[in-house]
Parts: sequence; C-alpha cells; structure tokens
Amino acid sequence: MMLPELREEVFEANLEVVRKGLVLYTFGNASGIDRGAGLVVIKPTGVPYDGMTPADLVIVDLQGEIIEGGMRPSSDLATHLVLYNAFPIGGIVHTHSRAATAFAQAQRAIPCFGTTHADYFYGPIPVTAPMTADEIRINYEENTGRAIARRFQNLDPLQIPAVLVSGHAPFTWGQSAMEAARHAVILEEVAELATRALALNPSSTPIPQPLLDKHFFRKHGAAAYYGQP
Repeated sequence: MMLPELREEVFEANLEVVRKGLVLYTFGNASGIDRGAGLVVIKPTGVPYDGMTPADLVIVDLQGEIIEGGMRPSSDLATHLVLYNAFPIGGIVHTHSRAATAFAQAQRAIPCFGTTHADYFYGPIPVTAPMTADEIRINYEENTGRAIARRFQNLDPLQIPAVLVSGHAPFTWGQSAMEAARHAVILEEVAELATRALALNPSSTPIPQPLLDKHFFRKHGAAAYYGQP
C-alpha cells in the first residue's frame, strides 16, 4: 500500500473533524499531499466515517488520475487539486460546520473581533465572489478552487489558512492534513464567537491593528515567542 504514513495522517484528519462535531453523515473531506511524489491522498466520496479505514483512502496524481484505490475520490477533489497547485500547503479540509457555513451562506467575511481569531488568522476570513452560472454548470469543483485562488491574489494563504466559499461552506488548509483539521476546528470556534458578538452588539468592530499584529506574530513568524522552542 502506497504512502502509509500520509494515509494514516489524512485518515486521522478526517476523523478529527468528525470528533469535533464539524461533520454530519458523509459531509466534508480531508486530503494531504506528498510533494516529492506529486501524489494526493483523499477521502473517498460518500463513504461513512465510522466504517472507513486508511486503506479506503484514494491516491491520485495532480491531474486527478487514480494511482491507488478501489473507490472514487471525493467529489471535491478538483477543488483540492487547484489549491495544491496554487498554494504552498500540505493538507486541506472541507466541512459544512454550522457557524462558519452560516457566514458563507450570508456571503459575509468573518471579522477579527478578538484575540482568539488573531492568534490563528491574520485578519478577516475572506469570502469568495459568487460563481457565475457557467462556472457552476461546467467544471464546478475546479471553478470553486479557482474562485478561492482568485480571492487570495492579494492575501497570504499561510497567514489566513481559511476561506468561505460564497453560498457553500468553508475550506481550511495547513502544512499538513492535521494542521488543516485544527484550522477547521478553530475557524468554527471564531465563527461562533463572531456570531455571538454580533448578537450582543450589532455594531461590533474589529480589534485594532496593533492588537492583531501582537497576537498573530507572537505565534507565527521569525519573532514568535509563544510556546516552547
């Protein structure tokens, strides 16, 4: 069986979003990439999580051709492949988690109202532009990835490892599949916090730039000092 370690990691990333309550039934998927081999490991489409094993995961190349696996890969595969080609990342997670998906359906970015958000995302979580009828009708999943890549033309995907697809749901990513899963969990938390902040005070405003800078860069970058070396 090819890529056993990556298979196990992607398998655990898929289970993590289920454990954290971000996935209902067969919604959502996680993948990881071996850059050296040019291969992606991804969840098979429509397979329940509770009966899935690492051997069920599908391995494809960057053109989407199945290299190993007896089932069809996730229906969102083409989106994942566009993002792997566009961003220097190692893993991707897609969920329909409740609070983040509500922002996506409202076509509203998630403002950075507090330091919980700032610890992991350097600014608001962006929302993509709505897709055209032609983009939806032809190559929908690939065009979803392209819509995400367009939205990040002037953003750093490593500083904001999440996006809301307009009318759809969130995608997150990271240097590994498990990091992408953690970002999915944290994204849902900050979306819920933003929802409650707006309910308590509809005039809530984002935190000031110095506070955003302090909290993000104490955890990320060359000058980070949070945690152990």
